[in-house]
Amino acid sequence: MGYLLSPVCWWNDLVFNLPVAYGFGYFCSLVWPDYLMAGTIVGYWLSNIIGILMMQFGVVDILPKGSEKRNFKKDLITGLISSTAYTVVIIALVQMNILDTPILAALQGEVAANP
Repeated sequence: MGYLLSPVCWWNDLVFNLPVAYGFGYFCSLVWPDYLMAGTIVGYWLSNIIGILMMQFGVVDILPKGSEKRNFKKDLITGLISSTAYTVVIIALVQMNILDTPILAALQGEVAANP
């Protein structure tokens, strides 16, 4: 399940993440009517973070166990830090035009053409 929610799976957005994100945005808009888009963006980010965390916990479970006992709080903090670092790297690559985002570029062009 973590793989399906994570950004590692190339087809997950259409099938899993966007419906989950839209649902999250919809529930946010029930409380704050103007927050459908913001809630959707936050929901999308959270679905990816949860997917990465689930994959990390799954990998830790299948690796050979050492003598060290698992610390859930430490695992959670490590997962959040690594997930946030991944998000920051992707945003930086998009901002430096290393990763191509044709939909984002089209939306920016449309906004610039119709101020």
